[in-house]
Amino acid sequence: MTLVQRSDFRITVNAPALVDDDGRPLAIVHGMESAFPGLSLGWTTSEKNDLIPLPHRDQWVASNRTDGGFPFLCNDDDNQPVTVTGLENPRGLAAGSPPHFEVHASLPPQAASLGVAADVLAAIGEGAHGYWGHATPFSATVAISRQTIDPVRKPGIPPWGLPALRFPDYIRAPEIPHNLGWLNYWSAAAAKAIGFPDPARDAELLKRARRTPSGGWVVQLTDAPLDLDNPTHLDVLKRAYERFPVIGGRDSP
Repeated sequence: MTLVQRSDFRITVNAPALVDDDGRPLAIVHGMESAFPGLSLGWTTSEKNDLIPLPHRDQWVASNRTDGGFPFLCNDDDNQPVTVTGLENPRGLAAGSPPHFEVHASLPPQAASLGVAADVLAAIGEGAHGYWGHATPFSATVAISRQTIDPVRKPGIPPWGLPALRFPDYIRAPEIPHNLGWLNYWSAAAAKAIGFPDPARDAELLKRARRTPSGGWVVQLTDAPLDLDNPTHLDVLKRAYERFPVIGGRDSP
């Protein structure tokens, strides 16, 4: 089974660190399965990438805190591979903040045409009690990762004329997103931190946005998956960064 492809959507959601008997890993897995019809995350893999079925998957996930998160899960579908895992990142999301919980998932390219990518992102964000996250085509995630620079630690120039983003120790609060993606999950706290929504300034974004059960938002930047080779898409992304200067710590001294 091919688990990761360069055309996949990559999902990352950042959330508070797990605690003892935390039910969030199972909530994430169940939420993804509900959001993606027919999905069954009932397998993991060996070190040789052989599929291993998990007949007692829920018990296995609930009792396993690999890397401060939960271990790798996948489906058994070469045509529509889906994966998810969680881990604790020892670094904080903002200056002086504690370690945090990261969820990483991948969806097949068909997730866009099937209309499930936003639903899966929302399910992960809500299940994780996440601060913020995004779902973005792999090629765009590479460019986004190159936006974060520092004169000493990571010198360089962001690609595509995108704005330079700062390291987490320049960001004031964990609720502030570090970057933008194609589909953006913003908790209620994150939306408040960046000033979204403003009916006068966010009319276009609100056309492709929806609320989540917890009061957060899933905001889609472009109708089709984000393609930075498309000048229209690139312009939309740049205008979104202009609208939210707090994202990426760009308003910090």
